[in-house]
Amino acid sequence: MKKLYRLYVSCLMLMLLITVLTVPALAVDDMWTVANSIIVDVYSKIAGISTVLAGLMSAVAVVGAKLSNNQHKVDQAWDWLKRIWIAWAIINGIGAFIAYVAPLFSGLATLTP
Repeated sequence: MKKLYRLYVSCLMLMLLITVLTVPALAVDDMWTVANSIIVDVYSKIAGISTVLAGLMSAVAVVGAKLSNNQHKVDQAWDWLKRIWIAWAIINGIGAFIAYVAPLFSGLATLTP
């Protein structure tokens, strides 16, 4: 009888916990609105970090090119500088595409009967 009582109390506590945690989960906006805000937030952080890293790595490449005494190392440093800025332009270009071009296609993905 004591085991049955413990099982009953455990089930009640589990149901209470589920009801308490379910209410805030259902109070969220539309799934697509939340996903869009998450994507924008994550991308803005990635773009900020990539800008800082591109500046830092550019400084390292330029200092490496200026302090090197070997022409081969200088050429490698300038090649790395080109790669850094191309990668930075691609990362920020993705954001420009999403921000300016994607809204133009927003109404085209609907089906009308």
